[in-house]
Amino acid sequence: MEFSIKSGSPEKQRSACVVVGVFESRKLTLPAELLDKAAGGAIGDIVRRGDMDGKSGTTLLLHNVPGTLCDRVLLVGLGKEKDFREKEFGQAIRTAVKTLNETGAFDASIFLTELAVKKRDIAWRIRQTVIVARDATYRFEQFKSKKNEVRRPLRKLTLGVERRNELAQAEQALVQGLAIAEGMALAKDLGNLPPNVCNPTYLATRAQTLAAELGLHCEILERADMEKLGMNALLSVANGTHQPPKLIVLGYQGGRSNEKPLVLVGKGITFDSGGVSLKPAADMDEMKYDMCGAASVLGTLVAAALMKLPLNLKVLIPATENMPGGNATRPGDIVASLSGQTIEILNTDAEGRLILCDALSYAERFDPDTVIDVATLTGACVVALGSVASGLFANKDSLARDLLEAGDEAHDRAWHLPLWDDYQELLKSPFADMTNTGGRWAGPVTAACFLSRFAKKFDWAHLDIAGTAWKSGADKGATGRPVPLLAHYLLQRAGQLN
Repeated sequence: MEFSIKSGSPEKQRSACVVVGVFESRKLTLPAELLDKAAGGAIGDIVRRGDMDGKSGTTLLLHNVPGTLCDRVLLVGLGKEKDFREKEFGQAIRTAVKTLNETGAFDASIFLTELAVKKRDIAWRIRQTVIVARDATYRFEQFKSKKNEVRRPLRKLTLGVERRNELAQAEQALVQGLAIAEGMALAKDLGNLPPNVCNPTYLATRAQTLAAELGLHCEILERADMEKLGMNALLSVANGTHQPPKLIVLGYQGGRSNEKPLVLVGKGITFDSGGVSLKPAADMDEMKYDMCGAASVLGTLVAAALMKLPLNLKVLIPATENMPGGNATRPGDIVASLSGQTIEILNTDAEGRLILCDALSYAERFDPDTVIDVATLTGACVVALGSVASGLFANKDSLARDLLEAGDEAHDRAWHLPLWDDYQELLKSPFADMTNTGGRWAGPVTAACFLSRFAKKFDWAHLDIAGTAWKSGADKGATGRPVPLLAHYLLQRAGQLN
């Protein structure tokens, strides 16, 4: 879909459809009032008669409205004006775009971007509109023999800006929104691919292709390389699979050559059977999404490169399957990690932390400013936070605050959970330096405590996205989160978030 920015009055727009909002009190927004005035009060009459009550999620499509230059007018319900916030804004945009995509309108001018959202400026509204619009029209149908054809899909969306002096700011936000949306689309595509396609070799090949397209540095470490380094925690997870493991290293150089990089580490378990500690059969198909951490850091890297952010980034993706087999790691095995610390493996289904810990140790060689790992790590995080917020842990409170603010700005929220030493006691082992699981209680916390033992030499945060990376049910699929959170964090770091 093509996007553009325009400052102008809605009744003067020559397009297939003009979109304006109506609040639940049947109050017209300013653009709707301008259309109504041009139409001699026709829109107001329709609303007063009750054809449009303004409730959130409702729409009314009008044809041949007098006094206007457009073919159609789409009224979108906004809910109660006093309750109109970020969530309601996003819902209005999503409703509008989905409806437009079904009307046959080839292009549209949307004037919801002029709506006042508390503490959010025009840049935020433009950025969010683009992200939500792209998300609303996303489809993953490459494996269907018959596609769900849209009669005349929406091809062009013009975003209205009230004042001409806002155009420059809006144009910059448009570029940012498009980049973040592109990163989300990549993350969703990778997450939605079947595991017989998206294996570690596929991820590595895709990373090399992205590097060539975007001018990035790319290095792929093979099993022999990892054996030589002593990455035995990561390799222990790969013991049961025929698919060769990979450690994918990508670099983006947007800052000064002597500037320390930010490192993003993404869990890349392309299919998680649980290993010898086999998962239940029900819903095991969703374990193809266990590489959504890897997908999200790749998506974030793409967004940063497209925005040309003035900072340096490294992305590390430890990638493998976790499968049972004659050579698979057993509960009770002890392995030595790259850091030299030894781990007693009590549960082979607690495998994500084993591949991440070696990747975190590998990150030390880059002398990083900050390291953030992203992983669909624990089912217990889903129990704790559901699908609304990602779990956030950090060894530095200021880093946690920055990530929380970025999540709030992106409406891709996280919740700060404790990383207290008290929980470290649950990882004690009589035979090794630690166990790989702390047992039933405080699962997300003990998983983060485990990782923290490998992140003592840098500022570090961990995002547990088990509840936010994909949706189950009728709308099953990858969400692209937390690409928006991470991209907004990078925009903050680059000083480019208005």
